[in-house]
Formats: sequence, structure tokens, C-alpha cells
Amino acid sequence: MDMFSKLTSLFQQALETREPSVDLKESFVEHWKGITNYYIQTTDEERPAKQTDIPWRLKQMLDILVYEEGQQEVEETGPCLEYLLQHKLLETLCTLGKAQYPPGMLQQVLLFASNLLIQIKKPLLHMLNIYRPIQKLIGLCVHPGSQTEKEEAQFLLAVCSRVKQDPYLLNYVLKIPNISKSKMAESTSNQFGDRNGSGSKFHGQSPDPVSPSPSFCNLSESTTSSHSQPECGATCSLDQSGGASPQAEAPDLLFALVHLTQSQRSRVRQKAHEGLLLLVGLRSDGSGETLTQRTQLVALLAGKLVQLYTLIPTDELDPQDILNISQFSKADPDDSRLCPGLEPVTLFFCWLDFLDHMMTEGPQLMSTTVVLCRAVQAVRSAALLDRLVLFVLGSPSPPEEPLDIRDTQDTTQSLRHRLIQQCDHISEEISMASLRLFEQLLQKPHGDILPNLVLRNLEPRLYLTQAPAGPVEDTRHTDSGEDHEDLEEDPWFPDSLHVHSTDVINSFLCLVPQEVKSSQLVQEGGYDSYVLDARNLCEECACLCQQDWPEDLPPPPAYSVAEGSVFYEGHFLQVLFDRLGRLLEQPYDLNLQLTSVLSRLAAFRHPVITEFLLDPYIPLSPGARTLFTVLIRVIGELMQRVQMVPDVSDRLIRVRRRLLELDQHSQEEHQTLLRGTILLEEFCKELAAIAFVKLTLDRDFP
Repeated sequence: MDMFSKLTSLFQQALETREPSVDLKESFVEHWKGITNYYIQTTDEERPAKQTDIPWRLKQMLDILVYEEGQQEVEETGPCLEYLLQHKLLETLCTLGKAQYPPGMLQQVLLFASNLLIQIKKPLLHMLNIYRPIQKLIGLCVHPGSQTEKEEAQFLLAVCSRVKQDPYLLNYVLKIPNISKSKMAESTSNQFGDRNGSGSKFHGQSPDPVSPSPSFCNLSESTTSSHSQPECGATCSLDQSGGASPQAEAPDLLFALVHLTQSQRSRVRQKAHEGLLLLVGLRSDGSGETLTQRTQLVALLAGKLVQLYTLIPTDELDPQDILNISQFSKADPDDSRLCPGLEPVTLFFCWLDFLDHMMTEGPQLMSTTVVLCRAVQAVRSAALLDRLVLFVLGSPSPPEEPLDIRDTQDTTQSLRHRLIQQCDHISEEISMASLRLFEQLLQKPHGDILPNLVLRNLEPRLYLTQAPAGPVEDTRHTDSGEDHEDLEEDPWFPDSLHVHSTDVINSFLCLVPQEVKSSQLVQEGGYDSYVLDARNLCEECACLCQQDWPEDLPPPPAYSVAEGSVFYEGHFLQVLFDRLGRLLEQPYDLNLQLTSVLSRLAAFRHPVITEFLLDPYIPLSPGARTLFTVLIRVIGELMQRVQMVPDVSDRLIRVRRRLLELDQHSQEEHQTLLRGTILLEEFCKELAAIAFVKLTLDRDFP
């Protein structure tokens, strides 16, 4: 009994013992002093910033700021953020980045500023000691020979995202002059209200009313409005390729974004396009007027189009070659297969296509799509659902053809065409919203949705190699030297079904090579961990479609039927497959949404869907592709690209663990590729689980 009392006392003392709490501000200041001490103590001025402890200390400072914000009310400003503002840390970092001391310091400063704007939720850009260094950092972007395009694009997109949240911040970022001080005070008051604490003096600072915007007189003097500044802080212009000319100084946000649309790196171009779309999509009163009348946006956009046109060698091109080029928005300007004379043509029309997106879809496209998605999710009435499906997808029609004119001209089909096209929009946010819309549609109990999107093109089975009419013999497992007549099959689980389903499941499980698999390295489950979810998904999809679908496949096309016919998977599957083919270069969240739609499609019980999406062994007609063949192409690209990634297994493990911890802000070199590889492995396991449920447990379905 005494021993028990002593143990109880010890446990109680242990529980009552408290470690001294960490002083966040002290730790924050210590890391900042560690950075400043580097410049006092270093003797190697050529050592790259990456090889110092500066990146680590900046990361620690950011983590402290994020943690501090999480412990406070939204309207409060913690001591660490207060220290950053009062001592002008961002201003100092900007100066160090401009000096590139140590080498590569600008890259680290851009990353810190980007993450600060992304991870800190309270408004920052109206604060004097935030927006002034942000303006200076924007001015450091897109200098000739820049080695930090990736970080510049990420930083500019972060700025645009904050402006999207509060459009009035556009005035601070663009240094728009003559801003009413009363409006600025009102905006600040609305953002923060009355404050207590020593930091309140930093919150009411307003932009310098005489800060000039860069002049782009070299580009288009005729577009200069009465609002233009009398003094030009710089003379930025576009050269003949649409890039920044050597005399460009301190470019503003708009100029920097337009310049980065000419980057040789596709991800940089994409982020620059997204930033421009975010800005032109601002919905507050006056923001459109500000952009068009008080900035050089119109001149920049039109000027680049004119300059791209001047690069086209019109006297050397065959007009028919120009007419034969199609789908400029999908063309890759860097494609080496393009005829040298046609590359400028492609660049011109790619930019024209983007301007068309900007003019017709930018301002309200995201909101409209989200509202429509929410409407689909909310509708329960069968009668209302009928009207909504008709409105979104149009009336039933025959199988689609490539570039089907009916979908673009018929008013009952044009919305369907546009919504599907949005799934491959240049803006990742719009693409995700559109994919969510179709995922919601596929969860509705309506008999026209699946035929409209998928079945009308798959049911003729033109994706199969043309063969005489009649059933196709499956000879994959036939042994001519063995007599099967005396074998007795289990009517509920025949051997042929078992062998076929095993092959299908293993085909998906073995698709990702062992050297780039990582789930077993962190002791995650195999495909069997997906089986229960797959069964629930298949049962849910079975309940949605109560019409009389065939239990067996229709006969494959005969020569007389398929002669002259070319298989087209339909607009919806075409866009999904195109997106899936770019899985290794797309953001993780977008890939999650894409694979979620494909998994749901694969779970429907229609035999043609099962064959087309889940059978790797079907003989395909020339030019046809299936889900499996698209994945094979992605795997081929993956195995080429991972050759350039050192210690790929260790990196995959780190990225996978961070994904499990829901750490979306951690950075790892080749992160997009590594996350895509992990998602690809999990997607193949999910497809294997769906195949297992459909091919072996289908008889148990209601």
C-alpha cells in the first residue's frame, strides 16, 4: 500500500511539473540576430546563401510568426510581428536581397516574403513597413538574366492572391497616386477596428501619395491617360520578344507578370497567367477602372500582342501552314517539333487566346462556377434536378465528334462545352472548381448524366480493334495442351473470372516501378486498405443509376459497322485524360481532385465503363487511349525525370510524411514531381481496389 501511495505521489508530481514556457519573441530575435551576425563574422563572401544557416533561420522566424498568430485573436498583433514591423526587418532583407549578399540571397528573401503573405492570415499589405519592401521586391523581379524566375512567380502570385482577398490593396501594391487619405483611414479602420497595444501606430500608415508608377511611354504613348504621373520613375518597355528591355528599372506588378508570361519554364508562365487573371477578376467597385485607366495594363497586354505579331515572318510562311495550326491554347511554344517559322505564329495566338480568356471569363468565372457547383449539390427535387441537368449538360444527343461544332454553337450544348473546357483552364483554381462541379453531378441520381458525359461515346466500343461481328475470344490464359471440359466451375466465382481479375488488379499494382514506390517505406497499407472505401463508392454509384444497364458487354464493332469510324472518347474524358497526362507537373490539390473524379467514374457498374477504364488488356484501335494507357505514359515520363533527382527514395519518404502531417507549406526540391509520384502510387492502388470490388464482388451488389 505504501508503494502504491509513493507511485501515486510521483505521478502527481510529474503531472504538476511544468517546463518553462518558450519566449517566442526572444527566440524570434535570436534567429534574426543569427542572420545579422553572419554578415559580421563571415569571411567567405562567395559562399552561396543556401550553404549558410540563413534559410533555416528565416524558416524558423516564419514558423514563429505563424504559431504566434494561431495563439491570438485576429485583431491582435503579437510581439514577434510587432518586432518585424518596428525594426523594418523586411526592408533590411530586401536590401540584402538586392545586393545578392551572400550570392542567392534574393531567392531566400522572395521565398520568405511569399510564405509570409501566404501563411499569415491577418491583413498585412496596408502596413507601411510591409508594402514598401514588397514594392521594392517587385521592382527586383524580372531583371535581365534573372536566375530566380520560379521564386519571382511564386512571390508575385502570392501578392495577387492577397489583393484578391482585399481589392483595395491594389492601390498599395501598384503605388497608385492621389489616394484619398480618408478612404485609406476608413479601409484601415474596417480592417482592424480599435486596437490596444504598442503596435497600433504601425497600422494606420498610408501609402506615399506621391509615389510614382513606372512609365511605359516606350510601349504606347497614345494610351497615357490624364491620370498618368507627371514624373516617370523608370522607363520600362518590352523588347521584341515581349520581355523586359535592358533599360527596364523597377518594374511594377503588372509589368513583372506580363514579362514572366514569356518565361521558358511552363510553371512560371502558368503562375504569371494566374496572377493576371486574379487581378482582372477583382470584383470591387473601381478596381476595373483603376487597372484600365490608372495603370499601363492595357498598353502592356496589347503591346505584347503587337510585338509578337512583328516577329512573325509573314513573307516566308505558307498561309496554308498557318491555317493548319489548331488549338493554340494547348500548343507548347517550346515544342522543338514546331517548324521554326511557325513558332512565332504559335506564340502570337497563345497570347491572343489568353487575352480572350481574360476578357470573357476572368472577372466572374470562379464565382459563377462555385455557385453552380453549390446549386448542383443542394438540389434534391427530381423535377428541379431534371431542369438543372438539362441546363448544365444540354439535351441528349448522338456520340460526340472531335471539335464537335454542336457543342460550341447550339445554345443547349454551349454551357456544357465551356464547363468541360474549364476543367483544363489556365487557372488552377478555376480548373479545381470545375472538376468539383462534375464530381457533384456524378453524385446525382439522374439517368442522363453518365450517358451525356461518357456512355454515348463508349457504348459503340469503337475503341476496340476492328474485328468480325461476334464475341471476342479471350485467349490470354488458354493452354492448348490441357482439356478443360472435365473441370467444374464454381458458378459464383468461376476460375476464368478469378484469373482475369487477378491480372487486372496486379496490372495496376505493378504499374508504378518499385524504385519510386514509397508507401511500404513508411509502413502504409497496400491496396487492400482502399477496398472498403472502394466497395462503398461502388455501392453508392450503383444506387445512383437505377436504369436497366446491360449486365454483359455488347458485341464489338464489326467491319461493316466500324468501317471509316474513328474512336473519340468524348470531350469530358478527353479533358480528364489530358489533365492526367500532366499529373507530374500539376499541383497536388489539383491532382487530388482530378483523380477523385476519375475514381468515381471507374466505380460505375456499366460494363463498358469497367472495360474501358479498368481492363488493361483490351485490344485498342489505332489512336485510342484508355485510363491505363495514359497512366503508362505518365510512368514513362516519371522514370525519365526521376533520373535527375538525387536520393529520390529519401525525398519521397520526407514528402510523404509531410503530406500525412498535412504540412502543405513545407518546401522540398522537386516537390511537385515527388508529390505527383506519391499520388500516382496511391491512385493506382485505389484503381486496383475498385477493380477488385467490381470484378470479384459485383455479384453481391444490390
